[in-house]
Amino acid sequence: MTLRVFVLTAALSVGAVLGAWAQPSSVPPISFPVTQGKTYKFEKIADGVYYASGGVGSNNVVIVNDDDVLIVDTGTTPQAARNFLADIKTLTNKPVRYVVNTHFHYYHVDGNQIFGPDVQIIAHDYVRTAISTFDVLNREPYNTSQKVNVPAQIERLKQQVSAERDTAKKAALSAQLTATEQNFAQLKELKATPPTMTYSSKLVLHRGGREIDLLFLGRGHTGGDTVVFLPKEKIVVTGDLMESRLAYMGDAYFDEWVTTLEALKNLDVDIVLPGHGIPFRDKGLITAYQAYLTDFVGQARRLKAQGVSAEDTAKRIDLTSHAKAFPQIEGPGAELRGVRRAYAWIDERAAR
Repeated sequence: MTLRVFVLTAALSVGAVLGAWAQPSSVPPISFPVTQGKTYKFEKIADGVYYASGGVGSNNVVIVNDDDVLIVDTGTTPQAARNFLADIKTLTNKPVRYVVNTHFHYYHVDGNQIFGPDVQIIAHDYVRTAISTFDVLNREPYNTSQKVNVPAQIERLKQQVSAERDTAKKAALSAQLTATEQNFAQLKELKATPPTMTYSSKLVLHRGGREIDLLFLGRGHTGGDTVVFLPKEKIVVTGDLMESRLAYMGDAYFDEWVTTLEALKNLDVDIVLPGHGIPFRDKGLITAYQAYLTDFVGQARRLKAQGVSAEDTAKRIDLTSHAKAFPQIEGPGAELRGVRRAYAWIDERAAR
């Protein structure tokens, strides 16, 4: 199955392709030693630090310590998390004792439920509140991305399989259909599982000789984004606060996001490991995303003031000037859920 099944790019406007980690990136790839599991590819970023990609949902991080393992994010389904744990055994036999959720969106946390009481699931206070009280399996981004998009894709694949006459292509489409149906069936197993340990601004873990800092730098992508900072290795794991491409904006705090990204740039890091995309070193990409967010909000504010609906703004907004940094922008338009959130955020700001 391709990751495109679970991307967040539902209901896109004209020409806009937004946030899909299957889309092209302006970030030059960095070469790291690779260990290939059955599902996940592990790139060795530093001694005991691995960037995991290839599963369903987020890209995750594995930190192998002296006596145990900490992982960052758990994927879209319990089965994705099981596959992740199975593949970690290609790296180490040490037990996973800590899970960090970077934020509450389903494609980062819906594997939480497979972990027993011997594993601490750690996140910002806001994440526990969100998973416990937001009815996260009946709201965005889950509703559109899973309940709407995946059945629609299954129907399209069925039609393509029926119409395809080339034997090899038909077999490939049939395999994709089977995988998509299996992954969709796994969603029935989901049980929203909040973290077992929370923090408000900073939590420092000392695991043998390694220091692991969990930092809340401010609201941005959501109201409770954690970055995982390894000060000795000068590595930061950012979740969706900063991807190597455009992120979903349906729960954003736009002005604070720009400020929080400035705090991220001030960390002494050599490499960023994002929740989607690929690792990168150039902090100029963070500056480019700050500019994108500022432009997006400015245009949304102007169009809203003119009485333009969120639906029409999603078609008219023009962010093509940012396409060099984010080449998935192929024309005017923006993802509707992000525009709706921008409109709500503008009203929230006005009511202060």
